Amino acid sequence: MALNLIKLAVGAEDLESVARFQARRRRELGRLLHFTRMMPRRRDELLDGGSIYWVIRGLVRARQRILGIEAATDREGRAMTALVLDPELIRTEPRSQRAFQGWRYLTAEQAPRDLGQAVDGLEEMPPDMIAELRALGLI
Repeated sequence: MALNLIKLAVGAEDLESVARFQARRRRELGRLLHFTRMMPRRRDELLDGGSIYWVIRGLVRARQRILGIEAATDREGRAMTALVLDPELIRTEPRSQRAFQGWRYLTAEQAPRDLGQAVDGLEEMPPDMIAELRALGLI
């Protein structure tokens, strides 16, 4: 089973704003990189089919496959990590997630399902409504 990361998309209003930001970064760098301070200790498990799950405004909303993990440095020469991501944003079943700093590991069992694997008709519902129905135990 793949190991995943979960991370807040700080400043993002919706999935489309994440897509726009990432498209801009991809044009600038030639590939899609997400920079983070810490190197995951479980790197090999993440590279064995893992994804990064994005929390947008309190809900897990999408994931992207992690294609690589590389050492990098910031402008001041401090060590950091570059996550190489697949540009495809895969919508997930919205799930509430409290705020946290940095990233956390997320097992396959804990991860929300892709919308294509979820209950029929969820794709058409607003994400906030799905999250509320889920919290009420109705879906």
